[in-house]
Amino acid sequence: MSHDPVNSPSHYTRGGIETIEYLEAKLSDEEFAGYCRGNILKYISRAPDKNGLEDFRKARWYLNRLIERLERQVEPHEDTKKAIRRAILSRYNHAD
Repeated sequence: MSHDPVNSPSHYTRGGIETIEYLEAKLSDEEFAGYCRGNILKYISRAPDKNGLEDFRKARWYLNRLIERLERQVEPHEDTKKAIRRAILSRYNHAD
């Protein structure tokens, strides 16, 4: 397996679980979003003076992870709204 400092740094996988997965499991949605935003800002801010393109890729990685988490939160919510709408319409249709 080749070294990948952006997608899977070896020092973050010790102990059988990726650090990001542990944090995502333990932090609230708001806390995890803040963690990701902080890392995005860190990597974008330091890129010109430190690791350049690699830091921009790391920022993108955290942004993608945040977007994926937010999308998972939205989907069930939208499904719930649709189910409620169907239940209400069904009740009104059977009221006749």
